[in-house]
Amino acid sequence: MRKYTVQVARALVYTGLTLAVATLLILGAGASPLQCAGVFIRGIFGSLNGFAEVLVKAAPLMLAGLGISIGFRSGFFNIGAEGQMYMGAIAATVVAMWPVQMPSWIHVTLAMAAAFLAGGLWAFIPGILKAKFGISEIINTLMLNYIAFDLTGILIRGVLQDSTDYLPQSPALGPELAGILAPTRLHAGFLLALLMVLAVWWLMEHTPTGFELQVVGSNKRAARCLGINVMKSIVIASCLGGGLAGIAGAGELLGIQHRLLEGLVGGSGYTAILVALLGRNNPWGVLAASIGFAALQVGANTMQRQMGIPAAIVSILTGFIVILLLCDALILKLIEKRKVEGAA
Repeated sequence: MRKYTVQVARALVYTGLTLAVATLLILGAGASPLQCAGVFIRGIFGSLNGFAEVLVKAAPLMLAGLGISIGFRSGFFNIGAEGQMYMGAIAATVVAMWPVQMPSWIHVTLAMAAAFLAGGLWAFIPGILKAKFGISEIINTLMLNYIAFDLTGILIRGVLQDSTDYLPQSPALGPELAGILAPTRLHAGFLLALLMVLAVWWLMEHTPTGFELQVVGSNKRAARCLGINVMKSIVIASCLGGGLAGIAGAGELLGIQHRLLEGLVGGSGYTAILVALLGRNNPWGVLAASIGFAALQVGANTMQRQMGIPAAIVSILTGFIVILLLCDALILKLIEKRKVEGAA
């Protein structure tokens, strides 16, 4: 009980600090913090469209954040969700462009399955390199992001480009995720993200595989002593994480844009890292953090439209949150070190 009380207290302190920084930034922009707060809240809850946009933006963050959290809890530090999302979108585009007559729901299912496989295979590369050769997955996943982005650019200027248009983009794709809250942009991808939250929670907390992944993430030596195949666990974590990120990319493609184009992901893969960290790599925490980040984006965009407050404030606050997370980790390490020294 005391542990959760401390966590809640820390969360309240960090929330207060973030609000204080936001207030200073708004004052620096020459606006009233109270008035901005009202516009911010109305932007989220003042209309059906605003509320739906929060869920639309939360869906890819949730899926990619879940994938990253699996890796983090397994000792695989996946920084490559951005590239894995692009690879998932590419695979979904290829399947969606098949000139085969089939029911739309089957076509969408096949496209999403292809996206999962493509994202998983893209993450498999750094996964096997880490598991077998001990090569840093942080560098590999980061570099693969650039490759995936550039590959997207090449394909939409080549074999996947719309032959009837000069713009670098694919043709309009027929199969699409069904809308669930007309006339907003909210689509079935959000329901899929919620389903994945439940699935990942069950995997990590109630299955032998999830137990093995967590043991490997906590202590590889202990995992080996227990007879756990460490290399296999790392590869599984990397592939599952990449697959979920691939689904996130396909969701943006088939639910929002309906064309493969540059900027499709829009940095969601990097934001998802913060979502996983803020959510403490817990599926329910990732759910809350993704909705929180999405609400921040929607509210900030509303303030920019109505009051001229730069939406870049969100980027500054995101950076501040990163600093808080780093400080939090440092403080916890210092406390743990003192406890060890005191026990000795």
